[in-house]
Amino acid sequence: MTDHPLVSTQWLDDHLSSPDLIVINAWMPPVTHPDAPPVYPNAHIPGAVFFDVNEVCDKASDLPHMLPAPHVFSSTMRKMGIGDGQTLVVYDDFGFYSAPRVWWTLRSMGAERVYVLDGGFPKWRAEGRAFDDDTPRRVQSHFSSRLNHGAVADLDQIRSTIANGSRQILDARSAERFAGEAPEPRAGLKSGHMPTALNLPFTQLIAEDGTFLQKEDLAKAFQDAGVDLDKPVTTSCGSGVTAAILTLGLTVLGARDLALYDGSWAEWGSRDDTDVVTGPA
Repeated sequence: MTDHPLVSTQWLDDHLSSPDLIVINAWMPPVTHPDAPPVYPNAHIPGAVFFDVNEVCDKASDLPHMLPAPHVFSSTMRKMGIGDGQTLVVYDDFGFYSAPRVWWTLRSMGAERVYVLDGGFPKWRAEGRAFDDDTPRRVQSHFSSRLNHGAVADLDQIRSTIANGSRQILDARSAERFAGEAPEPRAGLKSGHMPTALNLPFTQLIAEDGTFLQKEDLAKAFQDAGVDLDKPVTTSCGSGVTAAILTLGLTVLGARDLALYDGSWAEWGSRDDTDVVTGPA
C-alpha cells in the first residue's frame, strides 16, 4: 500500500481474501431523505462490516454525528472487529458521500492504513463484481483510539481563524447554499457562509464516471476555488460529512496541515452569535 488514500475496485477485488483487510460500508442517509433505509442488509461487498455514521457519534451532542469520545470509539470498533494495524477500505452506497467522513474519522482516531474505494458501491456493482447479503461475524479486536486534535476544528478555532487569517476555510456546500440563495436542508439554520470562507462544492471533485478526479484536474479545481495548496486548510460543509470529501482531495494532492470543522454549518448557522455572509466567495 501507498500513502494515496484511494484504492480501485480492481485492487479491492484482488485483495478481498487478505486476512488483515476489513471492508467497511459507511452509511448515512441523505439529509433530504433522512428515513431512507440502508442498502447494506440486502447488498454489500462480501465481508463488509456496517458503520452507521449517525450511530457511531457523540450521542450527547445536539449537533448531528459529531465525533464520539475516543474511548467510546475504541469500544465500538472492537465490537465491529476492527483493530490496530489492519488495512481498512471504506465505501458507501452513493459513490462519494459518507465514506470519506468515516475515512477521516478513523484517521483522526489514529488508524493509519485507511483508504476509500474509488467510485464506491455504484462502480463495484456496475462492473459486475460480487456482493452478498450475509452479515459477517467478526471476532472482537483491539482498537486504540489516539485522537489527533489537530485534525478537528471547533467553534472557537473557527472564530480564531476568521479573526487572524491563519488558515483557509473551504466550504463544500453548493454555490447556492454558500451564497445564501438556497435554503438549508436542516430547519432553523441561517443561509450564507462564514466570513473569509472559500467555496468548492464537493461534487466538483467527482468525474463523470463517478470516480475521483485525476490529480491534475483535482489541483485545478482547488486552485480555481482560490485555495493555496501550500497553506493550511480547514474544511466545512453542512454537518461535517461532505467536508471530508474536500479533505480527501487535499490529501490526494499531498496537503498536510488539514483540519475539518466537525460542527460545520449545523453549528455555525444555528447560533445567534456568529457572523454570516451572503453572496459568492
